[in-house]
Amino acid sequence: MYAVIEQGSKQYKVAEGDCLNIELAEVSPEAKTIELDKVLLISDGKDVKVGTPFLEGAKVIASFKNNAEDAVVKGKKLYPMTFRRRKNSKCRTGHRQKYLQVVIDKIQA
Repeated sequence: MYAVIEQGSKQYKVAEGDCLNIELAEVSPEAKTIELDKVLLISDGKDVKVGTPFLEGAKVIASFKNNAEDAVVKGKKLYPMTFRRRKNSKCRTGHRQKYLQVVIDKIQA
């Protein structure tokens, strides 16, 4: 069984037991789980349910590895660069995205 969910501005294909990094969301420090209710598609191998755009009553329950504060991880360091040829002008900046690391526990249709 798998589902396609939307979190932030990205879509993820998830199954039970998957560990993934989603976009950072507001979560209380005492929280143990997070509910992702923007479910686009659910498939159990035989039957496929597709939402328009989301499925009614469907949700994916995910938990944090340790707790909500330790679940925030940093991504790879990126160096976007602005360059203008023949103008002796260039600018290099650094960016490092923060993600929320979760484990998918349950998919409810």
